[in-house]
Amino acid sequence: MSDNDQPGEARQHVALPLKYRPMTFDDVVGQEHVVRTLKHAIESGRIANAYLFVGPRGIGKTTTSRIFAKALNCLHPNGAEPCGRCENCVQIAEGRALDVMELDGASHNKVEDVRPIIEAVQFKPAASKYKIFIVDECHMLSTAAWNALLKTLEEPPPYVKFIFATTEGDKVLATIISRCQRFDLRRIQTNQIVDRLKYICGKEGISADEDALLAIARGAEGGMRDALSSLDQLIAFKGGTITEEDALSVFGLVSRSELEGLAGAILKGDAAAILKAVATFDSAGKNMRRLAGELMVHFRNLVVWQALGQKAGNTLEITADQRRTLEDQSKLCDSSRIFRIADKLAEMEDKLRYVLSVRTLIEMTLLRAGRIATVATIEELMKAVRTLKANGGEVQVSAAGRGDSANRPQPPPDNAPHPPPPPAEPEPAFDRQAILNDPKLNGILSKIPGAKVIDIRHA
Repeated sequence: MSDNDQPGEARQHVALPLKYRPMTFDDVVGQEHVVRTLKHAIESGRIANAYLFVGPRGIGKTTTSRIFAKALNCLHPNGAEPCGRCENCVQIAEGRALDVMELDGASHNKVEDVRPIIEAVQFKPAASKYKIFIVDECHMLSTAAWNALLKTLEEPPPYVKFIFATTEGDKVLATIISRCQRFDLRRIQTNQIVDRLKYICGKEGISADEDALLAIARGAEGGMRDALSSLDQLIAFKGGTITEEDALSVFGLVSRSELEGLAGAILKGDAAAILKAVATFDSAGKNMRRLAGELMVHFRNLVVWQALGQKAGNTLEITADQRRTLEDQSKLCDSSRIFRIADKLAEMEDKLRYVLSVRTLIEMTLLRAGRIATVATIEELMKAVRTLKANGGEVQVSAAGRGDSANRPQPPPDNAPHPPPPPAEPEPAFDRQAILNDPKLNGILSKIPGAKVIDIRHA
């Protein structure tokens, strides 16, 4: 215990998203296209007046904005990287830099909230090269506030830079976007999140299964902040050892092996296995809507694997175990069927928003998907017919659409005796009086002048 610690005082916990927040461009995960452009801009001196970072939550928009601000104002930069130790870097990281002003557009969205920015632009930076204004959630600014900033944004002094960040770039005025360099940050790949979680677990002394980290990454949906928050929650729940079952129970996810097993049952058309799996997931309280989305991703990965194989590379956000499963399952069904299954799953995902019985819809859709994987299509039947005509015999159409001529009935030899023709059936007797006595026919005949009843067989 240090001299500054009081007896019984607990050490203050720092949340993992804050503790492991990137401090340099090299620490940013999954945004290489943005980082590379910003670093080249700094090295070449081609700094724009304003930047707009767009992307979903938790992927590094605000973090990248602060790193960029530090790189622009760092006193001892290492190329395009901020040193992180000079006074300017420390003040920006702690949010107390005089020349870097941050504004939350969600809670400060009126004209009077942006007026301090307009006034501050007139003064040169106090201790830095640039005066930088970071506006987070900028899509929440009112039209009047944007219009107030418009002139300043278009022709700012050379020492002023603007950085805007938003989750909804479509809501930003077109006149503003045209005055900014726009960067679209993408969701972070699942395998990159897993690698980052492994690194953090190693630093924290946490033992975690790879499948547990994969479950956390799947639940984060491409957001590193969400993944770190989930990991922090699991550490508080389980301590220093985390298993896949722990992650699945906390977040209501289906394990990787169970998801792949359900996909395999669909590809084999095993209705019993499909219904059993859905019943198990439902009774265990799994997120059934989430299950539908993850099945979509799995079948998309199957299509990509069939198209590219080992060359898929970063196109697939998968681990080594998932890669082996895709290789095995890609042999069970052709790509055209998998496309049709994916279409069915897409329709189901859309209907899940409105349906009351989620389980019933999922069961019916997956059973149809199983039939798609095993029942011959019209194209396959036509191919079989063409094969039949070409071979002059009969074929059997298999589930994979191949004409099977093995064990087909052979035509009789030419010298075989032909069976006698069936006896001709006797013609029915012609009864004129019975026709005339029929009230309906008689009524029709009475309306036709000169009508006669004759036997046309002998006319």
